[in-house]
Amino acid sequence: MLDVPNEGKVRGHQRVPSDSKEFHEVTKRDALRLLENDVDRLLQTTEQVRRPALQAEMGRFADLFGRFLQEEGPALDWNKIQKLPENAVMNYSNLKLPKNEQIRNMLDKLVVIKLNGGLGTSMGCHGPKSVIPVRSDLTFLDLTVQQIEHLNKTYDANVPLVLMNSFNTDEDTEKIVRKYKGFRVQIHTFNQSCFPRISREHFLPVAKDFDVEKDMEAWYPPGHGDFYDTFRNSGLLKKFIEEGREYCFLSNIDNLGATVDLNILNKLVGEERASTPVEFVMEVTDKTRADVKGGTLIQFENKLRLLEIAQVPPEHVDDFKSVKTFKFFNTNNIWANLASIDRVLRERTLSMEIIVNNKTLETGLRVIQLETAVGSAMKCFDGAIGINVPRSRFLPVKKSSDLLLVMSNLYTLKNGSLVMSPQRMFPTTPLVKLGENHFSKVKEFLGRFANIPDIIELDHLTVSGDVTFGRGVSLRGTVIIIANHGDRIDIPAGAILENKIVSGNMRILDH
Repeated sequence: MLDVPNEGKVRGHQRVPSDSKEFHEVTKRDALRLLENDVDRLLQTTEQVRRPALQAEMGRFADLFGRFLQEEGPALDWNKIQKLPENAVMNYSNLKLPKNEQIRNMLDKLVVIKLNGGLGTSMGCHGPKSVIPVRSDLTFLDLTVQQIEHLNKTYDANVPLVLMNSFNTDEDTEKIVRKYKGFRVQIHTFNQSCFPRISREHFLPVAKDFDVEKDMEAWYPPGHGDFYDTFRNSGLLKKFIEEGREYCFLSNIDNLGATVDLNILNKLVGEERASTPVEFVMEVTDKTRADVKGGTLIQFENKLRLLEIAQVPPEHVDDFKSVKTFKFFNTNNIWANLASIDRVLRERTLSMEIIVNNKTLETGLRVIQLETAVGSAMKCFDGAIGINVPRSRFLPVKKSSDLLLVMSNLYTLKNGSLVMSPQRMFPTTPLVKLGENHFSKVKEFLGRFANIPDIIELDHLTVSGDVTFGRGVSLRGTVIIIANHGDRIDIPAGAILENKIVSGNMRILDH
């Protein structure tokens, strides 16, 4: 956690000894007062008509900043972690499929929400990440709409789709959703907050005015924990409760495994519904060595809660990463009761740990942005549980190596959902590592494959350097291909590589 500004940067109170508790309280108060003054100055630069809404948003930002100043450090008391109770995490295989005639009624109690605030920049794409084509020229958004339309048509239901956009994705998304007008899906959108980044030097906003378009780097969307407030403020929470809807299913739009699951829904609103309502469900899955940094579930102060790596004391990071100690990790697929969300917001009992994200802007300016995570609200709900779901419900596309998997013959596409091929002998996906320098951008990645190789029998693939793949290549077992700096390897069309290491220079030239 960053220290509050030092004595030289805070006006007044210079006589208080700098190592005293009183000094720190004074500097914290000053830091908050200076920030609030600066935010007021920013608000004066906006049109009068926009000011009330922005004032409320900036009030939430000042609250977040005030809490950040009060926190003594991100770590929680490791010794207070309790053993997970027997019934804390349900096994998915124990859930029952609902009867067909009940499904429509159940679906009418559901809202699907996708977190759509991210850009495709890390994969070399412009605009929202949700419009990157991932399979058969269909984008993340296309697949989501197809999935929900299929549900609505099959069961004569009316499940709405809600997109939580950010100021980065809102304009483009609004244009794109128009193409789904003829589909049997009601699409709603709302924007998460837009908060000012703060200088690490003086803890004040780096923005000069409220013209976000003019200086996008000065602003940020404050993580998906912002969902609760902005969903309520959009009016959609009230609307859906009045319609008789009971639960929302929320997930990242780039998780292609996060489809509406009727077994889980049956547990919440169907015949399997518990006598005491389950207000919050976090889908977790078995942790592998690839997931050691992912958040996990713990029992703490008699409440089930999410533990993120940032909250772990340094001396316990290895314990946190242990697959034996913490068996599960959070998929960020969340089911939450709408009336309960309304209650925790009204009673102001919503409390989420602050994630401090340090960034350096293109100008070299060092800033911090304060964020929260949607899953960390779990402890604020009653009757919260985890459900240990199959790995197939966690299929995020963060890098081109993930894209290789979802574009391959490992999956087939069925009504917008990816289904693992029955030809795959085991349910785990191969471990794929593609070199950052040549494969990280989508366009570059696609240019290196004449078509996506057959990977049905692949366990592990590592590719590094300038490597291209001809048409109809088959990769099996463990395959490692390393082109040395300045060399190039062309894998010829029709090649079958099984448990092979290819290195050096192999250039196939036509004559």
